[in-house]
Amino acid sequence: MDEQQITQKQAEQTLAEAKETIRNKLALLPDQSGCYLMKNGEGVIIYVGKAKVLKNRVRSYFNGSHNGKTQRLVSEIRDFEFIVTSSNMEALILECNLIKQYHPRYNVLLKDDKTFPYIKITNEKHPKLEVTRRIMKDKGKYFGPYPNAYAAQQTKKLLDRLYPLRKCKTLPDKVCLYYHLGQCIAPCEFDVEQSEYDRMIQEISRFLNGGQDVVKIELQRKMEEAAEKLEFERAKELRDQLIAIDAVMEKQKITMSDALDRDIFGFAVDKGWMCVQILYMRQGKLIERHGSTFPYYGEEYDDFMTFVTQYYSDNPALPKQILLPLPPEAELAEGAAAEEATSHADDVIASLHSWLKVKVLMPQRGRKSEVVTMATDNAKVMLDEKFRLIERDEERSVKASESLAGWLGLDEVRRIEAFDNSNIQGTNPVSAMVVFTDGKPDRKEYRKYKVKTVVGPDDYETMREVIRRRYERVLKEEIAPPDLIVVDGGKGQISAALDVLENELGLYIPVCGLVKDAKHKTAQLMTGDPAEIVPLPRDSQEFYLLQRIQDEVHRFAITFHREQRAKSMVESKLDSIPGIGEKRRKLLLKHFGSIKKIKEASVEDFRPLSIGDKLASQIIAALGEESS
Repeated sequence: MDEQQITQKQAEQTLAEAKETIRNKLALLPDQSGCYLMKNGEGVIIYVGKAKVLKNRVRSYFNGSHNGKTQRLVSEIRDFEFIVTSSNMEALILECNLIKQYHPRYNVLLKDDKTFPYIKITNEKHPKLEVTRRIMKDKGKYFGPYPNAYAAQQTKKLLDRLYPLRKCKTLPDKVCLYYHLGQCIAPCEFDVEQSEYDRMIQEISRFLNGGQDVVKIELQRKMEEAAEKLEFERAKELRDQLIAIDAVMEKQKITMSDALDRDIFGFAVDKGWMCVQILYMRQGKLIERHGSTFPYYGEEYDDFMTFVTQYYSDNPALPKQILLPLPPEAELAEGAAAEEATSHADDVIASLHSWLKVKVLMPQRGRKSEVVTMATDNAKVMLDEKFRLIERDEERSVKASESLAGWLGLDEVRRIEAFDNSNIQGTNPVSAMVVFTDGKPDRKEYRKYKVKTVVGPDDYETMREVIRRRYERVLKEEIAPPDLIVVDGGKGQISAALDVLENELGLYIPVCGLVKDAKHKTAQLMTGDPAEIVPLPRDSQEFYLLQRIQDEVHRFAITFHREQRAKSMVESKLDSIPGIGEKRRKLLLKHFGSIKKIKEASVEDFRPLSIGDKLASQIIAALGEESS
């Protein structure tokens, strides 16, 4: 039995043990509300969820069929934990806190463009206005969130014209241009009474909380007063400020007569994806919308509520009302089922209201119901646009793959296998292979290789070894060969690959090389032996496809190399500890599952391995130094 078969057998045994552990735990699940934490084989938390009845919800992952995305999550689960709570509200808040603590890869996470901007009045001797995305406990006043940075900057720009707070980060030695424009009170030159700051902060706060009409009345009064005194330039300046307020604040699409600030949510799901739309209504006027699209892995309404909870967990500025859609089952069900779904909706409302201290509604009729429907319709449109864009990109990828065959003189290029080598000064040399089918990545076919026979940074010999290992296996297991092999490099790499394929293995597969420029970007396509440049236009879809392939294989190889280098560094640290040999090192890794778990272990955790407290302390200290 070779090393690969032994490894496969160990993996199957580990999987069987994990399934048995899960079966035993499922039988112990309670009929109570709470949160559950799904873990992978390394003990890493990959998903956090909440449930009204833990027993029913957690069991649903391991019974029945799922869509592709949820199936991927389930395939990685090797263990789970659960925490019982006394109410749905506690489960909702606990789930939010656990997601923020562990950042599980399969959860809905507010990341990238989902960090919203705020306008802040700083808590300083001489306060100023800022636009920020970071919420800090610094006693500053935060207003927002704004749907995008442009909206926040435009509002701040208007307030800078209306209220002469300081603009500079540090006070200069003398007055600046803002003072001469009447937009700074110049605390660098003149003493400013605290009462003056208090007045401006109060008016700015009132403005940002929806009191624009009061400010407009005051500006109107001052403009008329200036005109009576024949101060026409001052009157014109005040008129321009009134126009600016209208321009920034009056971009409403619809209005509601009660002039309340509201956040209105809607969501749509399709093909394992969810889109959440937020409509921002300020002073009864709909001023902006924001959409977020992401894969979801739990129940659709639960994951939607997870998004809402996270959104408000770091939001210091809350509206007067939050409008949410009804759970889908409440809209479709009848009789007892409808009553149960409505009861669930009431629980959600009560939980959010108790936590946020804001009125939360799920309107079923009237104007409020219409704007929730509007948010839901916007979510459906955005999700539909996403899938249409994906389909268009897929069509382009297929066409690019077909056209590439013509450039290379081949009948077709459906399957492409691409290779890249990675090492730093010859240490931990590895290689990686990615597969693209019809122009799209086929990640389940990706392969990693630890280089075994090459000493030092020899890219050509590394390429020979990896090509030999890959296509010996293709022949042995009668795997269909690719239509094209892509190597990272030029003539030398192409020649090395062709020599192994044709002269050693008797395989005749076209090989091309991607040559990079000085900026490490794909510059040329080469093929044949002797290799020649293929005059592929750099703005073509075919060239773009090759760039994607090269970027993907490089990413995959460098990630694998970093993993191996980090592992070898820590393992060598273990080897350097007196009393830790290869046998004991393997025993430690098998028992704890990962280096991270060894670092986090206590002295007592080593005793089942017959490792004394002194040696355990040395191991913990050595790994602690390595990570610091």
